[in-house]
Amino acid sequence: MSRVTVLLGGLSSEREVSLSSGREIAAALREAGFEVTTIDPGADLGALVAGIAASRPDVVFNALHGRFGEDGAIQGVLDWMGIPYTHSGLRASAVAMDKAAAKAAFAAAGLPVAPHRLIGAAELAEADPLPLPYVVKPVREGSSVGVHILREHDNRRAEIAASWCWGEIIAEPFIPGKELTVAVMEDRALAVTEIATGHAFYDYDAKYADGGSRHTIPAPVPEIVRDRAMEVAVAAHAALGCRGVSRADFRWDDTRPGAEGLVLLEVNTQPGMTPTSLVPEQAAYRGIAFPELCAWMVRQARHDGARHDGLDRTARGLRDAA
Repeated sequence: MSRVTVLLGGLSSEREVSLSSGREIAAALREAGFEVTTIDPGADLGALVAGIAASRPDVVFNALHGRFGEDGAIQGVLDWMGIPYTHSGLRASAVAMDKAAAKAAFAAAGLPVAPHRLIGAAELAEADPLPLPYVVKPVREGSSVGVHILREHDNRRAEIAASWCWGEIIAEPFIPGKELTVAVMEDRALAVTEIATGHAFYDYDAKYADGGSRHTIPAPVPEIVRDRAMEVAVAAHAALGCRGVSRADFRWDDTRPGAEGLVLLEVNTQPGMTPTSLVPEQAAYRGIAFPELCAWMVRQARHDGARHDGLDRTARGLRDAA
């Protein structure tokens, strides 16, 4: 496979992150010897399909984030076109993007998740959905978009509800302690990173701004917590049916014994690939250079649609039979 089309930018609230990821990926793939084309999808789906077809890719590297990029939408288009693509397929992408559906899959697999409630903005405006402190976030957004922590004596609830624009809300108890994350390459957990930030939590700016957070690899946690986090990350990847690279995010309440305080928050099927992103850092820690990581992802690419040559043979057979 020599021709790779990188999809970057797109229409979601995470457009700028995707542009940064896509530029880094395109440069790395060129360094690895691939012929690379980049496409920034707009609102015209027909134009996107035509652009992808015109680039004649052997593989599409999906560097889109958020809606239409990691929710199964573009995956369905590429399945229909019969073009292999990086990261997870339609079903895993759609389930992972829906936080409530993903938590149901994790709970069914016996993985540690926090309880939650699904509410609307009007319900949030009326009363606290959970005892304080708690977290509210959109059910179907990524990169900590729309996430708020409400603590004792916090009077922002009505203000948050009035300005809410992300649809259904998921409310969860706030889990104190440390922020941990684990990257998974197919069936292999790479490492555990502790994320520290001066922000109230690991929000959008902390994730992507220079100096917004400090990443410690390996995380300074007990061996039992490290091993459990890596085990759960691989199991969560499998529970969703992910492929290629994913990243599992955790909170660890270090006041509880052993790994009892470890809670799986979510799995990101399209982890960031920017200069400050966690997956490239963990890969480098394991001796995998960024171009090598991107090339591995291209080699893992596939689609869930029918092969074009198979369709052509079937059509010819039907015509002959007629």
